[in-house]
Amino acid sequence: NPYIEDVARRLAKAGFIAFAPDALYSLGGYPGNDDEGRAMQSSMDRVKIEQDFIAAADYLKLHQLSNGKLGTVGFCFGGYIVNMLAAAIPDSINAAVPFYGTPAAKQIRGNIKAPLLIHLAELDKRVNATWPEYEADLKANKNDYTVHIYPKVNHGFHNDSTGRYDEESAKLAWQRTLAFFNQHLAVS
Repeated sequence: NPYIEDVARRLAKAGFIAFAPDALYSLGGYPGNDDEGRAMQSSMDRVKIEQDFIAAADYLKLHQLSNGKLGTVGFCFGGYIVNMLAAAIPDSINAAVPFYGTPAAKQIRGNIKAPLLIHLAELDKRVNATWPEYEADLKANKNDYTVHIYPKVNHGFHNDSTGRYDEESAKLAWQRTLAFFNQHLAVS
């Protein structure tokens, strides 16, 4: 959607190679509004979507302009995809930033190697309900992670195209994200 396209633009402007795969491509692509997009996505095979994102990550990591380090950032379902990628292809991911995303399947969480920068919204009861178990697994596996829970904001607080947008929290989360990527993705 236009918001995700803008996030990719912001990453490119910050000096990163940015790639925003369209999960709906096989159905003709993003339909122009999020409600129709959600309906289309719910009709798709989740395993296929996950495999498409794994293929996209592999493609980007091997891109001729890549330095060989790969960071992922995603929002909502994309936040889940970030968590899944960190667990499913741990040798490919060098930094992972899920915004209000649910964790990967429990049986693969132990695979995570990349540092995680996790952004959660205080008022997001659905995603936050998954956090205590996920955090326990991250601690048990001695993962490198930082979590920020932004006060008084809802799921989607970073999305400036919705009424849930919170400018102050969104700017802070984005500054933290760019600093995290600069720390973990720069060539040493």
